Amino acid sequence: MKRNFINLSDIEPDALKHILKTAHDLKAQKYSPPQIFKGLTLAMMFDKLSTRTRISFDVAMKQLGGHTVVMTKGDSQLGGAESIESTAKVMSRYVDAIMVRMSNHTDMEELARHADIPVINGMTDLSHPCQIIADMMTIEEKLGGIEGKKIAWLGDDNNVSKTYEQAADIFGFEFVMSTPFNTIKPLEAAHEADVIVTDTWVSLGQDGKEIEKFLPYQVNADIMAAAKETAIFMHCLPIHEWEEVTEEVAKGPQSVIYDEAENRLHVQKAILAWCLEDAGVDI
Repeated sequence: MKRNFINLSDIEPDALKHILKTAHDLKAQKYSPPQIFKGLTLAMMFDKLSTRTRISFDVAMKQLGGHTVVMTKGDSQLGGAESIESTAKVMSRYVDAIMVRMSNHTDMEELARHADIPVINGMTDLSHPCQIIADMMTIEEKLGGIEGKKIAWLGDDNNVSKTYEQAADIFGFEFVMSTPFNTIKPLEAAHEADVIVTDTWVSLGQDGKEIEKFLPYQVNADIMAAAKETAIFMHCLPIHEWEEVTEEVAKGPQSVIYDEAENRLHVQKAILAWCLEDAGVDI
């Protein structure tokens, strides 16, 4: 049965926890990666700029013995004269899986519906599941587990925060949001939190967005002091210096942003392995 990785809520919790365990296992083999993707090819499609998603999937596939084909918005017919259905059918004959980073979540779901091969959500305006699994991995590494932890989100309500909401029930953590769109104050949300998380207030395609209303939600020393002494700070990057977080926090001892970024690589490997089981991949 074809396995897509589109929405966390559509995947069995046990499967997500298995992916997480696999990511830890593959990270332990970072310098001697098993060649489980030998002869397989991943197509990567982008309609917006990407650093971490593009590099992590490219390196993940190649480190495990596979190949990649990269297409930006101007390199394919997707969203052009050819239908999404036709694109999906053609690509299914050429490659073994497709990773898509695109704005329109509905278009991605349509691509997955028509493709005969796995489709992986590299990010849409609605969700960012690969990032959240990497975050879960980082929390496990730093705090020993996820279940029962309090995670506080400060700033904008976006695709990453929406995916955190899905993950809360799956992994059993408390998720508290403090944004201009609800009544929970930043210090209240941060109180005794195990993890403080934020993201940029202005995402790709949102140039000109007013940021004044977000200023009270900046993660600073006072916010970190309200959390537990053992609390960690997370941010999926890139950071708008120094808007949503102060330099003191982002570069401080509680910040794990670069461990979090590295874990995208190991999580992408695990997601690919899970999706490609029908292609004979076995961990």
